[in-house]
Amino acid sequence: MASPYAQLLNRLYAARRFGVVLGLERMRALLDKLDAPDRKLGTVVHVAGTNGKGSTVAMIAALAASGGKKVAAYTSPHLSSLRERIAIGGQPISEAALVAAAEKVCAAGGDELTFFEQITAMAFVAIAETAVDITVLEVGLGGRLDATNVVAAPIAVITGIALDHEAILGPTIAAIAEEKAGIFKPGQRVVLSRSGDPAATPVLLAAAKRAGVETVTRLDWDAIDRVPPLALSGTHQRRNAAAALAVLDHLEALGAVTVDATTRAHVLATVGHPGRFEWIEGEPDIVVDGAHNPDGANALDALLREHASRTIVLVAAASADKDLRALVGPLAAQAAHVIATRYQQDRSAEPEVLAEAIREIHPNKPVETAPNLRSALARARTLGDLIVVAGSLFIVGEARVLLLRAPADPIAVSDPSARPSAG
Repeated sequence: MASPYAQLLNRLYAARRFGVVLGLERMRALLDKLDAPDRKLGTVVHVAGTNGKGSTVAMIAALAASGGKKVAAYTSPHLSSLRERIAIGGQPISEAALVAAAEKVCAAGGDELTFFEQITAMAFVAIAETAVDITVLEVGLGGRLDATNVVAAPIAVITGIALDHEAILGPTIAAIAEEKAGIFKPGQRVVLSRSGDPAATPVLLAAAKRAGVETVTRLDWDAIDRVPPLALSGTHQRRNAAAALAVLDHLEALGAVTVDATTRAHVLATVGHPGRFEWIEGEPDIVVDGAHNPDGANALDALLREHASRTIVLVAAASADKDLRALVGPLAAQAAHVIATRYQQDRSAEPEVLAEAIREIHPNKPVETAPNLRSALARARTLGDLIVVAGSLFIVGEARVLLLRAPADPIAVSDPSARPSAG
């Protein structure tokens, strides 16, 4: 008989049939039946943006915890285990605690909600029961109608705006910025990063004014230059770190935590985030990176330029709902050879479809296909001295299980494709 955790995974996999249903009414009704756990999360920091959310959450959580506070973090998607999404005190939630939270959500009628709504409700229940001081919440999709937006967070962060999920969030930077600015609340303290498209800034500022936020911290280049050395690689991570430090300043102003400059520097020099230019030494070396849209691919391209002396082999997989041609332009720019493969879930683009997009954008690059990651890596090892696995967080998750023996669930469960569904 399947374990209670495996049964939960099966139930959540079935819930993917509901697709993506944006809106807060169903979530609010469910949480009220559960005695409003979303109001028992301590001081909440709400993080939205196209890229950089996960790294920013990781840095905020680590900085706040260094001040002696009990901190929870809620992120998505996960790489190889659903438990990664809910971290309390720096550790993934246990199977037993997640099952217990799921049972409460189900008893309140939550099993009729979407995959993401159910997991978000479970997170709120589990975190509320542990009496944390601070919770850092990552938006799942957009902001305004995202399930996390039921929470009244005193601090909000926008890590940057770029094109992604246009079918749901809108076809322009302005439209996407409006959706993400939907997390702004009256009296809130808002931090705006320097990442993403600068055309979003006036839209975000206007939205903040309409929402009646108390303060807007716009990061300048001086703030980014003042960031101490990081464990995470890339200029984009310095921007994320500057945002995390600005959030910490606001947490201090609210009396939620105090962290001195020396401790801040130590934390940032040590905190990492799996799957973000994660270097695995070997023969050959392998980098796994979660770049899955053009903006993220540009950040990866900038990092790979620092390794121009290496013969880079890109092992790429991507979701079928992505603009593959826009993605593979920067993604494959530094590669001497490309292997298109797929991740082992139904959202993946087929290798030949991805390969055709790469050939169209990079007609002079050798491109081949492989049916899965294991065979792609075996081939890549014969072609170069630096392998890069990128294009989707899902292929990164598979790579970490294969190469690092990262903990993996018995059933692979992921968010459904980001297409609107009726309901």
